[in-house]
Amino acid sequence: MNAGPGVAPEKGAGGMHRTRQALVALGGAAVLLAAVGVGGERALAHKERHTPEQLKAFEEVFIEQVKLGDLLFHGDPDAEKRMNTQLSRTGMACAMCHPFASDTHPHEFPKFQEQMNRFATLRDMINWCIEKPNEGVALSADSDAMKALEAYIVWSNRGSKLDAGRH
Repeated sequence: MNAGPGVAPEKGAGGMHRTRQALVALGGAAVLLAAVGVGGERALAHKERHTPEQLKAFEEVFIEQVKLGDLLFHGDPDAEKRMNTQLSRTGMACAMCHPFASDTHPHEFPKFQEQMNRFATLRDMINWCIEKPNEGVALSADSDAMKALEAYIVWSNRGSKLDAGRH
């Protein structure tokens, strides 16, 4: 039986059930899109936008961490003492193999890391370098020293395209 122009012929109860499911799914997607504000303002993690003063304060805190990470990365003994860390017992600093955090590829983590023979995060790789070539003492993943090193490495590689898992 011909259902008319622009209308697919009915294929029994199963066809009607699939059509109903598709319409329900489309309606649900429309509600979801309306709820997240597609087409309007972008969704924010906070109810209100940050003020310029707040953004400036956030940037200052970040840059202070980058500066501390820079000192640690370059083997500054006063910074290590202040942070109660021993990043090397060989006299090597991170920067000796990675000048200006080169060849650290923070934008590629997490990924399978060959030297470790496992899936790893950037923090895992930082600790591997501290423990293996530098013969230092691993940092707690949530320590202030680890966060500072990570901040310096990420800041030094800013502008790199995020490409997790790549080698």
